[in-house]
Amino acid sequence: QVQLVESGGGLVQAGGSLRLSCAASGGIFRRAAMGWFRQAPGQQRELVARITGGSSTNYADSVKGRFTISRDNAKNTVYLQMNSLKPEDTAVYYCNAAYLSDNYWGRGTQVIVSS
Repeated sequence: QVQLVESGGGLVQAGGSLRLSCAASGGIFRRAAMGWFRQAPGQQRELVARITGGSSTNYADSVKGRFTISRDNAKNTVYLQMNSLKPEDTAVYYCNAAYLSDNYWGRGTQVIVSS
C-alpha cells in the first residue's frame, strides 16, 4: 500500500514563495515517477510538474521558470519549490506516484495566492 502525504500549502501574497513536500511510504518511491498536479475550483486537475525515477523533469508551460520539482530518494520525499507565485496558482495541489500501471494520490494541500 502506497501512501502519499502532502504538506507545505498555505496563504501567500503574489510574488511570494512556498515549498510543498510529499512524503511517500510503500516501497516503490525510487522507481516511481512522481508528480504534482493541481485543481482549481471548477477546473480539471492538471499536471504541474513531474520527475521520473531517473530525475528527468517536465513542467506545465504556466509554471516553467517559476516552479522546481525535486526528489530525495533517501527521504522518500518529493518537493515542489514555487517562486513568483501568482493568484492563478491558487488551487489544491496533489502529489501523484506512478509506477507501472498503478497511480497513487495524496489528499492534497491548499495553496492560496492573494493579489
